[in-house]
Amino acid sequence: MSGLPRLKHRVYSILKVSRKPGDASWNFDVFIIILIVGNVAAMLLESIEPIRLKYSAEFKLFEIFSVTIFSLEYILRIWTANISPAYPSPVKGRLKYALSPLALVDLLAILPFFLPFVGVDLRLLRVLRIFRIFRVFKIARYVTALALMNRVVSQKKEELVLSLIFTLSLLLITSTLMYYIENEAQPENFSSIPETMWWGIATLTTVGYGDIYPVTPLGQFMGGVIAVIGIGLFALPTGILASGFSEELTNRKEKINCCPTCGRPKIQEYEI
Repeated sequence: MSGLPRLKHRVYSILKVSRKPGDASWNFDVFIIILIVGNVAAMLLESIEPIRLKYSAEFKLFEIFSVTIFSLEYILRIWTANISPAYPSPVKGRLKYALSPLALVDLLAILPFFLPFVGVDLRLLRVLRIFRIFRVFKIARYVTALALMNRVVSQKKEELVLSLIFTLSLLLITSTLMYYIENEAQPENFSSIPETMWWGIATLTTVGYGDIYPVTPLGQFMGGVIAVIGIGLFALPTGILASGFSEELTNRKEKINCCPTCGRPKIQEYEI
């Protein structure tokens, strides 16, 4: 192998997450993580008006530098994607990789910077600048804990979707009931079912902001029942995720304690 194919494989090996401290891939990972953390810090500091006004030129230069690095990384990842067995096709493989979650995060991290150059309305750009926060999610490629969370959510997605549907259904039912109970007594606060949903969300989550609350005896009784239901309701996704983490950690321990060649449990020797 020589020339361009060799360069391509070299770039691919550097872009892969390294498990060996000190090599080129490891150094690249550390550099990208530091750059991501720096971008998050810059975004937080830029929201403070005196700092933003005083260091606006420095923030702009750092933004240009960061976007340049992230853009080159994104282009190189797309270029080398078909080396991976998961994306073998030169065209379809790269397209499939480009639509993967981490690749979309990489794209959204740089997209707001380039939108003004294609004639996007500046008012829309101000809204889309929120996508800069996606730079923090780029770190998921390098942090084992975030990769673990991604696997757990992927494995438990059906249970999580069911719990979400159940929550939305209960929100709709409780908001509808409370609207018909309280509308006559408080037409300004419970003016419609969508308006009442704000009260439903605050009550089911047991936050209870206190800006909207029932005043009729039946409404207060229903509000108490719904608040108690909310305590158990929001424990559902927590329990699902907790069981998923427990299963995933157990599987990881079993893999670590198994022989990599035969797959049988390792025999531990103890000193007497």
